[in-house]
Amino acid sequence: MTADTIGVGLVSVGWMGRLHSRAYRAVPDHFPELGVQPRLVVAADPVEAARDQALERLGYERAVADWREVLADPEVDVVSICSPNFLHREVAVAAAEAGKPFWIEKPMGRYASDSRQIHEAVQRAGVITSVGFNYRHAPAIQRARELVRSGRLGRITNVRGAFLADYSSDPAAPLTWRFERDRAGSGVLGDLLSHGLDLAQYVVGRIASVTALAETFIETRPRPGRGIVDRTAAATGEHGPVENEDYAALLFRFEDGAVGTMDSSRVMRGPHAEYALEVYGTKGSVRWDFQRLNELDVFLDGQEVAGYTTHLVAPGDGDFARFQPGAGTAMGYDDLKTIEAAQFVASVRRGEQLAPSVADGLAAASIVEAAEASLADGAWHDVARVDGPLTYRAATPVL
Repeated sequence: MTADTIGVGLVSVGWMGRLHSRAYRAVPDHFPELGVQPRLVVAADPVEAARDQALERLGYERAVADWREVLADPEVDVVSICSPNFLHREVAVAAAEAGKPFWIEKPMGRYASDSRQIHEAVQRAGVITSVGFNYRHAPAIQRARELVRSGRLGRITNVRGAFLADYSSDPAAPLTWRFERDRAGSGVLGDLLSHGLDLAQYVVGRIASVTALAETFIETRPRPGRGIVDRTAAATGEHGPVENEDYAALLFRFEDGAVGTMDSSRVMRGPHAEYALEVYGTKGSVRWDFQRLNELDVFLDGQEVAGYTTHLVAPGDGDFARFQPGAGTAMGYDDLKTIEAAQFVASVRRGEQLAPSVADGLAAASIVEAAEASLADGAWHDVARVDGPLTYRAATPVL
């Protein structure tokens, strides 16, 4: 790392790995004051076609098959971990032990035990981290958080969340690793609800206890054929069991006394990416849905017109002004990852944890852990406390 460059290593060149790469490249354009030019040094992937893509499409200087070569490379200053869930713990612990700051996608581990091992390795090594909780960075969420934390909504009474998708709604879709407990861990609890739970804690505060139910609606799927497998890949006629949940619903209590509900599905017909958060207080409420990323429904006592007003995000809301000049011109999903990349890079350069941390990742995983305990016995379970830099509690970072 020089005064104006930072060397990037990538583990796994899938959709998310490509997105991380584009986000790094966009940082100098949208965050020029950081004075940093990311240099895409080396990408690792066991698939030759993915390595070719890293070189030819993404602009990496080198591509290798073994992720260990990324961690051993002295020109790599930071690492993006975009591999499947079952590799997260091994790669992240090794990165921490190698002294490499890393940006890891969620769920951070298959289980809370994986996430704890990552967190403990990071605490020992003292490296900066980032976890891919990108929905935090939506300008509408930043405005909602400001309204909650400033007291404009009064005492928060209840929260509703929904993370509903259809990406696994086709029963003929192949039985990939995402449906296997050993390689994916939980289903929607980790894959989708970890996002929603982090969002609820970021806007409102710590979730202290939870009870849950879950169901698997598509119990078997056709096994995949040979070759690279994704959600659209061809499958064989032989079926195997789906080992984790298609749907989960949670009731929870916040530490300050507010209550909440949240449910999630990967097999719903209709919603594509209905990721929503609603916060209700004694003086007003806010509602947000990722499918209307740039809008926030707001109701405050004293409004001239009763009912919700739709606030179109604009300069002054989060980092919106870095991407668009005025309300009505939309930001997109990739922009949220660019903000995430900038927070990670700024954290590394300043030696200060600004980006969502592995402690935040463990906090979300601990809620999932309590929910899975509830699935086993039907009872309420307390959520384990997490030590470390919990950025969901901190002020919004200024870059």
